[in-house]
Amino acid sequence: MSDRPVALVTGASSGIGSAIARSLAPTHDLLLGGRDEDSLSVLAAELPGARAWPFDLTNAASADLSALSRLDVVVHSAGIALLGPLGEATQDDWRKTFDVNVFAVAELTNLVLPQLRAAGGHVVLINSGAGLNANPGWGVYAASKFALRAYADALRGDEPSIRVTTVYPGRTATPMQEDVRRQEGGEYDPSKYLDPASVGRAVAAAVLATPDAHITEINVRSRPH
Repeated sequence: MSDRPVALVTGASSGIGSAIARSLAPTHDLLLGGRDEDSLSVLAAELPGARAWPFDLTNAASADLSALSRLDVVVHSAGIALLGPLGEATQDDWRKTFDVNVFAVAELTNLVLPQLRAAGGHVVLINSGAGLNANPGWGVYAASKFALRAYADALRGDEPSIRVTTVYPGRTATPMQEDVRRQEGGEYDPSKYLDPASVGRAVAAAVLATPDAHITEINVRSRPH
């Protein structure tokens, strides 16, 4: 790593996470977090100042923090979506969803708070439109995203030296969206959805805001075709 600011991006192996990494690469050294070490290594090879940082997101304590002397930005982009009526949701569905979408975020953030406080750093949480409105069939996922929104708001108040930004992307052309359309029983046409690079640029705009500015929320939707 150089003397540039350092950003950790989770879920960086594909989709919105990899797009965010590409948007931050010109200004930050990058730690690319996630489970898929091969995909992370491929992306790291494309981006100067980036390196793969594989770990189990549901066990943040497994991450190697020993060499993490500096951290300026954490972007929580990893997530899962399990759809279906609430009456059919199992305890396992609830646990899996909250483990990845909420508990992993809280655990990892707590682990790196000393570095973030020292840097006057920034936490970015990739939420969803489901974190603003809960629709039928989306109850478990929406509940996790409402919880993530509450976590962001509380963290912003508890840690005044750290900027905290919540990003609410609309439907985005990602592997996760492809799986969502499969669960919905519909076809996946990426041309109908938001480009992940657009979300990446929105995140970069918040991270690169001047020190006097604290961009607390960003809502990104695709334009009608």
